[in-house]
Amino acid sequence: MKHSILLLVALFSLTICSAQGVVEPLMPMNKFKIVEGGGTGPYKALMYEAPDLAAHTIFVPGDLTKFSKKNPLPVMVWGNGACTNSSWEHYKFLNEIASHGFLVIATGYIPMEEKPYQGPMSTSAQQLEAIDWAIKHNADPESPYYKRIDVEAIAAAGMSCGGLQTLDNAKDERIATIMIMNSGLFINPRIAMPNMPMPQKEHLQEIKVPVIYILGGKEDIAYENGMDDFRRIKSVPAFVANYPVGHGGTYRQAHGGEFVVPALAWLKWQLQGDKNAAKMFRGSPCGLSQRDGWTTDKNELID
Repeated sequence: MKHSILLLVALFSLTICSAQGVVEPLMPMNKFKIVEGGGTGPYKALMYEAPDLAAHTIFVPGDLTKFSKKNPLPVMVWGNGACTNSSWEHYKFLNEIASHGFLVIATGYIPMEEKPYQGPMSTSAQQLEAIDWAIKHNADPESPYYKRIDVEAIAAAGMSCGGLQTLDNAKDERIATIMIMNSGLFINPRIAMPNMPMPQKEHLQEIKVPVIYILGGKEDIAYENGMDDFRRIKSVPAFVANYPVGHGGTYRQAHGGEFVVPALAWLKWQLQGDKNAAKMFRGSPCGLSQRDGWTTDKNELID
């Protein structure tokens, strides 16, 4: 009874929010929050916890009527730093991406407050659970997501340990691109944190989709690992971008900070074929390299 009352309160609150263009139609949810006014993108987003997807947080444009089979939502599944089972460090970054017309499903419990999560570590399998959920809802006539999700346009991404989880899942054939943030496979596995996924460097040769590494410069503890990964990837398009902020990135800054720029452009290019977004990575010099603070490199498969 208590759970039902809380759900009804949440749905009533969302009906009020819909007057501001934030949420319409309603989605079943246990908890929700409007983050930074819904983001700066053209589709005001919300963060919520779905009753049928335990230990995950969903970020999505509130007004799903803007999306259809002809204009579907691409998907990004996300793994958190330190294998934390909450996106408390990344929710502003993830919400901002969603506000540009993406369904983002993050590993872990919804961060109603910006404070460290205390609990067991997340697992690589949670990213795959998120993909399963998106595909199921796209096919379900009873779901508000019915025929509104592009299940052929799925990115897997993650920061630090979440990047290792992403690399652990990179062989999944449903994934169209991967995005590795402040991460890379360990050159020296002996210094890794216990219980992290630990694919070997040879695993990189099994990647079949385009990949981008977004790192925090030489101050980033993952810099050498990430750069070594990038240099080893020869058979698929690979790009690396560095911004000198260290391992923590800019995720906790307003709207995710500077890291949103290459991440969003990459997703738009790889999942939506956006030619303007592609200019951030293609050409010599590429667009991102001309942006203050960024240094870049790419393999020969990106012209």
